[in-house]
Amino acid sequence: MKGGLDWPGLMRAGLGTLGLEPRAFWALTPVELMLMLGIGGGAGPLTRVRLEELAAAYPDIPGKKGRMDDDGPDGSGAGD
Repeated sequence: MKGGLDWPGLMRAGLGTLGLEPRAFWALTPVELMLMLGIGGGAGPLTRVRLEELAAAYPDIPGKKGRMDDDGPDGSGAGD
């Protein structure tokens, strides 16, 4: 079948290269197996620039309920 998955190749990689047991191999999705093998995309490491972008997009708002800080999520001091 053209464009299908190479099951024999995936099985060799999962069972042979990674040493997975058959039950663990068959429990994985193809994407999970590819990630374990280091194949395919995926986000790179979080850089300082990206962290700053996220901090600007989602700032901590003092006093906002549910925020975890040194005083705990409800200001009770439970975060010590």
